Amino acid sequence: MTFLPKPKLHHPELAENALGYTRRDYEGAISTLCAGCGHDSISAAIVRACFELDLPPHRIAKLSGIGCSSKTPTYFLGNSHGFNSVHGRMPSVLTGANLANRDLVYLGVSGDGDSASIGLGQFAHAMRRGVNMTYIVMNNGVYGLTKGQFSATSDKGAKSKSGAINRDEAIDLVGLALQLGASFVGRSFSGDKAQLVPLIKAALSHKGPAFIDCISPCVTFNNHQGSTKSFDYVRAHNEAVNFLDVIPAREEITVAFEPGSVEIVRQHDGSLLKLRKLDDTDYNPRDRLAAMSFLAKHREAGEIVTGLLYINPEETELHDQLGTTETPLNSLTEAELCPGSAVLAKLNATLR
Repeated sequence: MTFLPKPKLHHPELAENALGYTRRDYEGAISTLCAGCGHDSISAAIVRACFELDLPPHRIAKLSGIGCSSKTPTYFLGNSHGFNSVHGRMPSVLTGANLANRDLVYLGVSGDGDSASIGLGQFAHAMRRGVNMTYIVMNNGVYGLTKGQFSATSDKGAKSKSGAINRDEAIDLVGLALQLGASFVGRSFSGDKAQLVPLIKAALSHKGPAFIDCISPCVTFNNHQGSTKSFDYVRAHNEAVNFLDVIPAREEITVAFEPGSVEIVRQHDGSLLKLRKLDDTDYNPRDRLAAMSFLAKHREAGEIVTGLLYINPEETELHDQLGTTETPLNSLTEAELCPGSAVLAKLNATLR
C-alpha cells in the first residue's frame, strides 16, 4: 500500500501555539519510508520547529529533488506549498520561486546523492548567491532508493552492504557551504532531537542561506554477508514465482549527551558513529576560518562535529544584492512591469 490516510480525529487537549494550531496541523501524510528511518525523525523535528515558531503553514514553501529524503515533504507541512523537482535541481527551482515571491519561508530538502552528486553545482550556486532559504540535507551516505550504493558523502574506507570498500574521498558539504559563503552552517544527527529542533528553528529564522547537514542512518542496508536471514541469502535460495520485498522494523536510534562531549553511537549494522557536540565556551561560531580549521582537526580524529558551526547575523541575501522591490514580483501589475518607453529610455541612458 503506497498511501495511508491519517485519522481526522484530533485529541481535544492537544497543545496549541500562538496561532491556535496543534502539531497535527503541521504534519503530512503517513510515512512510507522504512520503519526506523532517520529521515522520519528529521520530518518530526521540522514539524516541531515550525509549530514552536508559530509559522503559518500557508507561508511555507517546501521543495525537494529526488531520493528517499526528497519524499519526506509529503510527510510534513501538509498544508504548505510544495514542489518536488527533478534530481539535483531543487536549488534552482527554489531560487526562481524565491525571486517571484519573497514573502514565503523557503525550505529546501535534499539528500547526499541529490546534493553532493548530480546536484553539486546547484548546491554551490544556491550557497554563493545567498538565496534566503533553509537547506537541509538528510545525509545517510548511500543511495537508498537504488539498493545502497556509495554516495559522494560516503567515507573513504567505508564498507557497503555487498562488502565493497569505498576508495574515494568523501565530499564534505559542511566544508563546501563554509567556503561558498553560506551565512548559517550547522550539522546534527537525526536521533538528537534536542539539538536538531532548535537548529532548524534558528535556520528558519535566519536571513540568508542557512545550511544543515543532518546525519541520518539508513536502516535497510545493514544486513551482513554470511547471514542466513539476510535478504540476499533468502533470495538466492528461494525459487519464487514473483518478487516481493519486506523491510524489517528497526528501533529508532536516539542519543542525548552534553555539549563538549563525544558520544559513540552504535548503528543498526553494528558500525560506530562518533559524534562531538560543540561547547559554546570553547567555540566561536562567528569565525568562518576558525570553523573550517576546527572541522578539519576533528575530522582527522574521526569525529563528526555537530551543532551550529557558523553564523553571520549581518549577512545579506539575494534580494538585497539584486535590489528587488519589496513587493513580490508575482504581485506586480502590468503597469508596474511595463512602465512605458520613457522609463526604458531613462534606464538605457544610465547604461551608456
